[in-house]
Amino acid sequence: MKLTDIADNAGSRKKRMRVGRGIGSGKGKTSGRGGKGQTARSGVRIKGFEGGQMPLHRRLPKRGFNNIFALDFAEVNLDRLQAAIDAGKLDAASAINAETLVKARVLRRAKDGVRLLGRGEIKAKLTVEVHGASKSAIEAIEKAGGSVKILAPKKDEGEAA
Repeated sequence: MKLTDIADNAGSRKKRMRVGRGIGSGKGKTSGRGGKGQTARSGVRIKGFEGGQMPLHRRLPKRGFNNIFALDFAEVNLDRLQAAIDAGKLDAASAINAETLVKARVLRRAKDGVRLLGRGEIKAKLTVEVHGASKSAIEAIEKAGGSVKILAPKKDEGEAA
């Protein structure tokens, strides 16, 4: 094999269609957009239009709401903690908090805080400082001889105390 023999697989790259280049090309005049009107124009399109009938998205009732004050916790399970300890990423002797979890790459970011969940087993004796924890997670850590400290969630600077 020579360097000059190297090529893409047949059909792996497709040339873009050149529209509006005469009737012989098959994509001339209207460039595959049909006749005139709104659909032939760029930027404008009737997405949910049903010919004047009340559209489906307006016929259905509204439901629920988005709580803008809800805190978004980063969730970590016990099996992830145990795996990080077994891999040597986390030190079981020192306190485990959001910063150590991010540094050990167990979490990508701490978000509004860390919430500990109870999936999996924990064998190591841990001191964990998190913003929230499930009952099963607290039980499992205390059964292994460790302790869980629940921190108050972070408050924004804009909120009045």
